[in-house]
Amino acid sequence: MNDFGLLRTLQFNWRDAVEIVVVTLLCYRVLLLIEGTRALQMLAGIVVLFGAFALAWFLKLTMITYLLGLVFTYGAFALLIIFQPELRAALAHLGQAPVTRFFRHREQGPLEDEIADAVERLARSGIGAIIAVERDVPLSDYIESGSSLQAKLTADLLTTIFTPYSPLHDGAVIVRGDSIVGAGCILPLSQAPVSNRSLGTRHRAALGLSEETDALVIVVSEESATVSVAHGGVLQQQVTSVQVRDLLAGRAPRQTNEFQIVGRPT
Repeated sequence: MNDFGLLRTLQFNWRDAVEIVVVTLLCYRVLLLIEGTRALQMLAGIVVLFGAFALAWFLKLTMITYLLGLVFTYGAFALLIIFQPELRAALAHLGQAPVTRFFRHREQGPLEDEIADAVERLARSGIGAIIAVERDVPLSDYIESGSSLQAKLTADLLTTIFTPYSPLHDGAVIVRGDSIVGAGCILPLSQAPVSNRSLGTRHRAALGLSEETDALVIVVSEESATVSVAHGGVLQQQVTSVQVRDLLAGRAPRQTNEFQIVGRPT
């Protein structure tokens, strides 16, 4: 029986179709997740190594095949460390899937009003700030990089923390529930290419944290006195206090002509 005859004996049913669709969607989501990041460059390097291994095996280059085999054997453990941010981001996005929202419950309260009020005051005064609101992915590692707090969240306290020359003004504030749990915290900078050269360290830090976790990060620019919000690797600029409140409440923000989005969609 020739190869064509073997193909005719194959049976294709609805399970095969489902598997093909699922695998295609998973591959597509993974590519979207790593687009514009260092992981894409690392993935290209891994493909080159596999190509070199296949060529060495075909040409029977024993030593090169053996060395590359060692690299692939122990490289799997290294990949877990190298791709830790991407893996964490993937799990965070998985937790944001609509099917999991049924099991989640977030208490609504004065949180949105207090943060929106503080952001409006800071922008009006031209004071730079960065506020990370924790969602489902814990931000404990980033709290340890700054000063741990346990204070009731109020607009007055947020404004006071970011007042210039105060001990905790340089860094991010982390909000958990209705409490401020960290101040002066250091956030990871995004490595994704950003076309807008006016974006500073605060904006890159907001993008970086939103790429690795599901946190919603609010930035007040000291230079332009404008407000931006980062979530899911996307930075929304020229955001008003009303839009900040909508985003914190999980509603679609009411857009204006100045509402801009930069970054990579996830």
